[in-house]
Amino acid sequence: MSEDGVRQFTVGEDDDGIRLDRWFKRHLPDTSFTTVAKWARTGQLRLDGKRAQPGDRIETGQSIRVPPAEVAAPTIMSVKKPERRMLTDDQIEFAQSLVIYRDEYAIVINKPAGLATQGGTKMTEHVDGLLDALMFDRTDRPKLVHRLDKDTSGVLLLARTARAAAHFSKAFAGRTAKKLYWAIVMGVPDIRDGLIDLPISKQPGTGGEKMHIDEAGGQRAVTRYRRIERAASRAAWLEMQPLTGRTHQLRVHAAAIGHPIVGDAKYGGKEAFLSGSVSRKLHLHARRLVIELPGGKVLDIKADPAPHFAESLATIGFDASIGDLPLEEELVDPGAEERKARHKARDARRERRDTHRSRRGSGRVAPKRGKK
Repeated sequence: MSEDGVRQFTVGEDDDGIRLDRWFKRHLPDTSFTTVAKWARTGQLRLDGKRAQPGDRIETGQSIRVPPAEVAAPTIMSVKKPERRMLTDDQIEFAQSLVIYRDEYAIVINKPAGLATQGGTKMTEHVDGLLDALMFDRTDRPKLVHRLDKDTSGVLLLARTARAAAHFSKAFAGRTAKKLYWAIVMGVPDIRDGLIDLPISKQPGTGGEKMHIDEAGGQRAVTRYRRIERAASRAAWLEMQPLTGRTHQLRVHAAAIGHPIVGDAKYGGKEAFLSGSVSRKLHLHARRLVIELPGGKVLDIKADPAPHFAESLATIGFDASIGDLPLEEELVDPGAEERKARHKARDARRERRDTHRSRRGSGRVAPKRGKK
């Protein structure tokens, strides 16, 4: 900081390509948009020495000149963050033992069944709380970009930078990432290779904790499934691929076609359990993820099933070596084009809104219309 209080910052790699007002939200969150707009309007906000607007895109290495704050404001290094509890050596060792892939962009863990992705009411053990153990050679924590239900095991992707997080989030939102799950279900679906297209919404009276099929007002939900193997009429081992991303989608769809996932009492009730020594835990496992990395390389990663799932495969008599079916490059997604158009329209609306905010913040006033 200079003697007159002017601050100079250099744009880092993680902020390359974002809007200037987003940079302030990330690094100087106590500075309001109104203040940023005022600085821009009066010429005090500069980017590489030139006047800047809140909506300008910034690039790695550029210099941002920020005027003195009207009230003492924290610098990047002094921004207070919520305090996190220190991890024990056992917790660090446990978290790192889950890692099955790591590069400059991503970390992939094999999440155990029973471990939540994020915290909640009375929930203190979760992946989010272990991220400090997965920084490795970086100074910042990896970022969650999708989630798995607490009782679902398997592949969970973490982004190592903000830019990678944006890249992965876009891949998941646009359905270019392929997620393949293994499930053991009650009974055997008549159709060996099927598509379930049933809308889903929150079930009234459950506080959002349970979903149900809602033909009238639900959001479209599409699931592709293929039967890997069957055990007479007792159970079937399925590969399931969600083509949309609704809460509990696979569990709701499996129950809706009369074949709830083994161990899923929430959606299958008492009929979701096999007799004998088969575990009563949920038999749903995120087996495989195929996604393009920011550098252009395609990551194709598989996670071994949870112990109870592997034991059930053996107990029922399924052949674990045949579980990975050939990956089909193109799966029919009836809503793909419609969703792509919606995303494009949404992005255009956001850009117009942000541009309008920038202009308004810069002091531009729309002319008043005269009365007719």
